[in-house]
Amino acid sequence: MRPELFTILAQQLQSADISSHFFDYCWHLWQSDVPRILQGFSELHNFSSNISDQHHNELYLTCERWYLCLKIIRQLTISGHQSDSKSMQEVRQVKDVSPVLLSAIQSILPYYSSFHERHPKLWEFIKRACTKMIKVLIAFLARHPYSFGDKSVLVPVMDFCLNKITNPEAELVSFEQFSIQCMVLVKSTLECKEYCPSLTGRVVDENALTLEERRKNMSSTIAGTLASLFPNDRVVLLCNVLVRRYFVLSASDLEGWTQNPEGFHHEQDMVQWTEKLRPCAEALYIVLFHQYTHLLGPVVVSILQEAMNSCPTSVTEITAGLLLKDAAYGAAAYVYYELSNYLSFTDWFNGALSLELTNDHPNMRIIHRKVALILGQWVSEIKDDTKRAVYCAGIKLLQDRDLAVRLAACRTLCLLIEDSNFSEKDFTDLLPVCWDLCFKLVEEVLEFDSKVQVLNLISVLLGHIGQVIPYADKLVLFFQKVWEESSGESLLQMQLLFALRNFVMALGYQSPICYTILLPILQRGIDVNGPDELNLLEDSMLLWEATLAYAPSMVPQLLDFFPSLVHIIERSFDHLTVAVEIVEDYIILGGTEFLRRHASNVAQLLDMIVGNVNDRGLLSVLPVIDILVQCYPMEVPPLISSTLQKLIVVCLCGGDDREPSKTTVKSSAAAILARILVTNTNYLAQLTSDPSLLLLLQGAGFPAEENILLCLVDIWLEKEKSYSQLPKKKLQLTSLGCRKDFFSLQRTLKLHWTQVDNMTSAQRKTIGLALSIILSLRLPQVLDKLDQILSVCTSVIMGSNDDLSEGESSGDIMTSIRPQIEGTIPSKEFKKRQIKSSDPINQMSLENAVRENLQTCASLHGETFNAAIGRMHPAALAQMKQALKMS
Repeated sequence: MRPELFTILAQQLQSADISSHFFDYCWHLWQSDVPRILQGFSELHNFSSNISDQHHNELYLTCERWYLCLKIIRQLTISGHQSDSKSMQEVRQVKDVSPVLLSAIQSILPYYSSFHERHPKLWEFIKRACTKMIKVLIAFLARHPYSFGDKSVLVPVMDFCLNKITNPEAELVSFEQFSIQCMVLVKSTLECKEYCPSLTGRVVDENALTLEERRKNMSSTIAGTLASLFPNDRVVLLCNVLVRRYFVLSASDLEGWTQNPEGFHHEQDMVQWTEKLRPCAEALYIVLFHQYTHLLGPVVVSILQEAMNSCPTSVTEITAGLLLKDAAYGAAAYVYYELSNYLSFTDWFNGALSLELTNDHPNMRIIHRKVALILGQWVSEIKDDTKRAVYCAGIKLLQDRDLAVRLAACRTLCLLIEDSNFSEKDFTDLLPVCWDLCFKLVEEVLEFDSKVQVLNLISVLLGHIGQVIPYADKLVLFFQKVWEESSGESLLQMQLLFALRNFVMALGYQSPICYTILLPILQRGIDVNGPDELNLLEDSMLLWEATLAYAPSMVPQLLDFFPSLVHIIERSFDHLTVAVEIVEDYIILGGTEFLRRHASNVAQLLDMIVGNVNDRGLLSVLPVIDILVQCYPMEVPPLISSTLQKLIVVCLCGGDDREPSKTTVKSSAAAILARILVTNTNYLAQLTSDPSLLLLLQGAGFPAEENILLCLVDIWLEKEKSYSQLPKKKLQLTSLGCRKDFFSLQRTLKLHWTQVDNMTSAQRKTIGLALSIILSLRLPQVLDKLDQILSVCTSVIMGSNDDLSEGESSGDIMTSIRPQIEGTIPSKEFKKRQIKSSDPINQMSLENAVRENLQTCASLHGETFNAAIGRMHPAALAQMKQALKMS
């Protein structure tokens, strides 16, 4: 039976006895096989020539059965019990199994070297078995840390692993996988959060302890055990061994570096830390240093000083001293944050690191690569007076003859340039050589990861350096060449698209100089039927949006791309946010020509989105509809009638207003419909009487007998009601001096502003204008709402002065953006503000509109109107007259 089946069964039967029975059976079988295996190994070791093949094969089958039982035991222990960090219940199996596993490792491991030549099949089994048993212990630690933390388990296991790391037998040095797992176990133990003592201390009274108190007590106890396992001398020894033995490059490392510098760089730079011995040792060292910074800070500085003193910068031979210096430099680089308290980067750079780069001997590539690592890691410690020299050092490393050093320099320069304190003025004159070196390096490297790394540096340069125009021609040629060579390499092309986006943004409104390469690449990337659509579409859309946002004007090719957006949205709404940005860009940049050519596409796109996305999606697209209606009040509403019908359904049947997102959606949709009533009154009347709208509303549960337009009036009044009532409530409550009413005022204000804070002053004015138009309609129901309509309009008029601070008045907008006009092409944001400033709503006077339409209402309804006015509260009537400047 496969052990995975036991896992599933164990998970389903965590609280049942069946899991325990399975465990007991497998555990008994496993234990009974251990002496058989050890006896067989002993016989093979002592009497190899007298052992028959049949006996050998039977032993191997026993080993395989034993190994399978081990996997089942692991799964049942891990999955058959809730983690003890949650249940705080001891998992007996961990305490029973772990010491026996350790004993089995200690018994089997000695046969590792003797079986290598004579019994390769069993030698492979020993490698698998010993590695697996350590992995099982690691799994126990991760799943049941408190049970594993018992002294009977933690102390012998940690002693064993630490001894194997610091003082391994000569014959086990080549068993790297076993050493790796020992390091992983030690690192996992040091990092285990359950073993961190609580700052509140241990609970002394253990009567009726809470779960949290028991957890604190156990953590404190295990922390004490760990402290006894890691006395200062042992910590210092472990640190020294890691740096002096495991960090040092081996002969095979150097040979691999010489034969394939690119491969060596990526293996050291990108390999998983649990796969190779040196990266694993580095990971353990970082955790150890973090735990014992005060103890190890001086130790690491001492190792560094010793290494630099024993190997001057003039040395050219690959000696033990040079390799130790490389290891010490690495040790200092990995813990830069904590070590900066014990080591001055400025002194180190000026006294040693910069001098290392003056030695151009080929063997110095070893040190140069670590210098590159240090410059990138210690970037936060680089002072202003050293930045220029460090930047020059980074460029010098990018000129090194060794590819591994140059690739390391790419990463270093990225870190230096992305630093929040990057000094562009100190780097500007280095740009020409930096660009040339990047272009040259891309041509020289062969591996995919190398090209991505160089492209990343180019992207960073484009994103952080202002002076791009002088190098634009070279960059255009570079992008064209690399794109052509990247055919079939989707991941590389994704990086290229990202770099191109930064290029477009860096060029700003001179971006058309790269259209010759940009537009064909863009056209391919946004083709939903293209072979690389799955990989390239997201980055291509981001590039598309940036291209439009920074375009000084619309060009025919970009105009031709728009139908692709419809096809993309037809596929899915995965890219809705950037798609909406693109639509807005086309409206702002393309103007009338865009609408003339793609009116049907715009209508189709909006119809697909509205009614088929959630509230968040609606909130992203409603501002685009508002801009469309604002720019083209007569042309657009009939064009998007289906979408507008859906907005009416949203307003009248949109669900629970207590949900903030739905409230905001309703407010925005209501404001759009109000705008249409103000700027195209006849069309909204036609739309609300359309039979297809009535069918749509009935399908949503809306009563058939209701007047749709009057129901919209109720929605407008509802959205403005809280705002209109706020000044009166504030006045009334402020006049009351008691403490109780003060807190009542606070609660009231909080409630009302929560309800209206999603409405802008422009939207409130638009709704006010729409309500004023309602006054002019020959509908008797209008008089039933007269008090509310006038109260809302009065409130908006009187509150309009307070809203000027929002920057929505045309005067403020034009004042704030006037400095941008002269000598510059307007930005997208400036164009959006221009549209807002030219909004017809801004030019209309709500005060005049209410006054005129009130007169019309009076003439239409005569005495009935006077009666309705007479029913108004005297204070509200006086306030209205004050707002309308009526005597």
